[in-house]
Amino acid sequence: QVHLVESGGGLVQPGGSQRLSCQVFGFIFSSYAMSWYRHAPGKERDLVAQINRIGTTTNYADSVKGRFTISRDNDKKMVYLQMNSLQPEDTAVYYCNARHEIFPTFDYWGQGTQVTVSS
Repeated sequence: QVHLVESGGGLVQPGGSQRLSCQVFGFIFSSYAMSWYRHAPGKERDLVAQINRIGTTTNYADSVKGRFTISRDNDKKMVYLQMNSLQPEDTAVYYCNARHEIFPTFDYWGQGTQVTVSS
């Protein structure tokens, strides 16, 4: 059964750092591009960062470039989002997404983890 389980959310002060993790179960991880999205109150769900299935190509939203880093470990079936220099506008629910690179209709989501940046 397919599961994506995010962890690492919580409360962090402005300027602080946090690392999100996503553990996947039930599919061939190395066939899937992995992404992190976020959904802030009153806004649409936006793409934050994306990494291809073998970890050689990454893309970032302009708002997080230079602050966030996405990475993956195909042996452990894990994807990470290292977030530095966090600001209140980064407050959102962060979701892990897996999308098959050849058959994109195979598209899975985690349940989300809340990140709150506040003093």
